[in-house]
Parts: sequence; C-alpha cells; structure tokens
Amino acid sequence: MTTVPVTLGARSYDIVIAEGALDEAAAHLARFARGGRLVVVTDDDVAAAQLGRLESGLAADGVSIEPIVLPSGEGTKSWTFLEALLDRLLALEVERSDHIVALGGGVIGDLVGFAASILKRGCHFVQVPTTLLAQVDSSVGGKTAINSAAGKNLVGAFHQPAFVLIDPSTLETLPAREVAAGYAEVVKYGLIDDPAFFEWCETNGPALIAGDRTARAYAIEKSVRAKAAIVADDERETSGRRALLNLGHTFGHALEADTGFSDTLLHGEGVAAGMALAFRFSARQGLCTAEDAARVSAHLQAVGLPHDLATAHVRGSASELVAHMLHDKKMAGGKLPFLLARGIGQTFLAKDVDLADVSAFLEEERAEY
Repeated sequence: MTTVPVTLGARSYDIVIAEGALDEAAAHLARFARGGRLVVVTDDDVAAAQLGRLESGLAADGVSIEPIVLPSGEGTKSWTFLEALLDRLLALEVERSDHIVALGGGVIGDLVGFAASILKRGCHFVQVPTTLLAQVDSSVGGKTAINSAAGKNLVGAFHQPAFVLIDPSTLETLPAREVAAGYAEVVKYGLIDDPAFFEWCETNGPALIAGDRTARAYAIEKSVRAKAAIVADDERETSGRRALLNLGHTFGHALEADTGFSDTLLHGEGVAAGMALAFRFSARQGLCTAEDAARVSAHLQAVGLPHDLATAHVRGSASELVAHMLHDKKMAGGKLPFLLARGIGQTFLAKDVDLADVSAFLEEERAEY
C-alpha cells in the first residue's frame, strides 16, 4: 500500500494506492459511513464490474451501501443527471457531514464532486476511481464539473475530496481502448516537465496498456505524486503552474466538441491528439524541434492513440475548431492561453498566441488527409 498526501491545509487528504483495496474497503472507507451506511454513486458498467466487490468489502465491517446507478458515458455529465442525482441524494436525506462515494471514472467523479459541492451548500465526497484516466488524473485535485451546450466542463467548482482510494486491479475489467485513453494522461506528466519519465513511457507504455501490473503500479504512483505536488502548489490555477496539467486539452476539447462528446473520440484520446497537435504547433512556431514533435506523435501512434485530426476522426473545418476553442473555460480578457513546448519536458503557458496562427496550422493539418 502506498499513501500520497495532498497538502492543502484544512483541505488536505490522502490518496491510498493498494492492489485489491476494494475487497478490503472497510479498512479504508468504514470511517466515512454514518449509521453504518454509505451512499455510493456509480454507472451501470462499473456497477456490473466493481460494485459487488465494494459492497462485500464494506460488509466485512457491517457497512451497507445505498447505490445510485447512472448511465455510463459522457452524456451523464449534464444538467439532467445532475438534477436527478441531487434529488436522489436529498431523498436519501444526505447531510452536510456525510461522505458520498464516487465509484467510477472521470464522468462519475466529476458529476458527484460537483453535486457534493452544491448539495446543502457543500458536503463531503470520496473518490474511488476505476479507470486509468481517473486514477492518474481526474480523481485528484478537486476539479468538478458538468458539460453544457456551450462546451466541456464549463459549469463546475473546485471541491476537494476527503479521500481517494485507488485499486489498480479495477483496470483489469476495462476494455483496452479505455486503458489506452487513460494512458494519454500518464504520458502528459512526462511531456510537462519530466523527460526521463517520457522515456520510461516509450519503453513501457505498450506493456502497461497490455496489462503489466508492475508498469501500471509505477505509472499510477508516479502520476499521482506529480499531480499532488502541482495541486498543493497551485490549487486553483492562480499561479499558472497547475495550468500545465491542461497540456493537450485546448486542442483536445475542440476535437471532442467536433465529434459530439461521443464514443467516437474518448476524452483521453482527445488529449492524446491534442498533445501531438500542441507539439506540432510549437514546432511550427519555432519553439521546439520537429524531431521532438515527431517523437511525441510516434509514441502515441505506437500505443494506438490518435495523433492527428484524421486519427481523431475530426471532420470540422479549421475555423469550426477554433470556434469551439473560444468557449474554453480558460479564456481570460478575450485571450486564450495555450500550453506549448520548447521540447519534451519543457511545457509552458503561452498567453500571446494568435488564433489566426492556430487556424492556419489546423488548415495545414486538415490538408494532410
């Protein structure tokens, strides 16, 4: 068992990483139960694969669960399901001092976290992430949100969990595509500021996706420690350091919008293509070498992830993609900051990018297929 602290003063919490943790859930989660009950929110896919394990693990200490099972998929991060979830939590008489358990991937974690942030002006929640993407990224740091018609994650709040419990064994029930999509967020940490870790990814990424437990455990701990340090330093993206975690997301969210936030392009796949685009745009701007950009794309391609507009199944024009970017939540003063790179492990926040240059770059990218 590994424990990684997130140091945020009164909002500090621990991330526990332990193989088989769901089967011994009482040891980790019983303390959050009130009256021997925990409300657990999950989706139908995760319920079929993991809810029984969690229930049995808690029953060992006499804790029962009240499950709320929602549909799987990005569409659940919506006003409709937020309202339905809040009504159900109120019907269950959840109190401000209670802890709601989010059992699932990024969609469930984001939705439950946001619901917890506004229910009775704020109650507690616990993250039990079951996908690689959620384990290495979205379950840590307190970003919660739903999507709206205008774009992704535009309605939300910073609301830190009380605890994060990561059981890498849950990844064994995931389709390979879901694991690969989550792996994009692992690669991101190397590209931000750790070139040695990117080299590790180049060597071990295929084995990680294929199911190598040692590689998965190392990548999860490495990623969680990196994110915990950044969040502790810049919880609400005020200094700019936490913004580095958005590498690939500005391009990626536009690609997701173009494909209708659907299974055509999973979030992690959008991030992968977005990172490749960010590096190629950086090379076009003379910030990094073409060789570095090609190396990033080659690795993503090697593990089966999208690395350009064609493999991301994007059909929109350059102007349409830029229009999607204008709805990005990071817009400030009419300017959209971009995460660009001077090389692998040298990501930085650029606040002076001309969107005309971005449009011209995307036109060139589209012309290649």
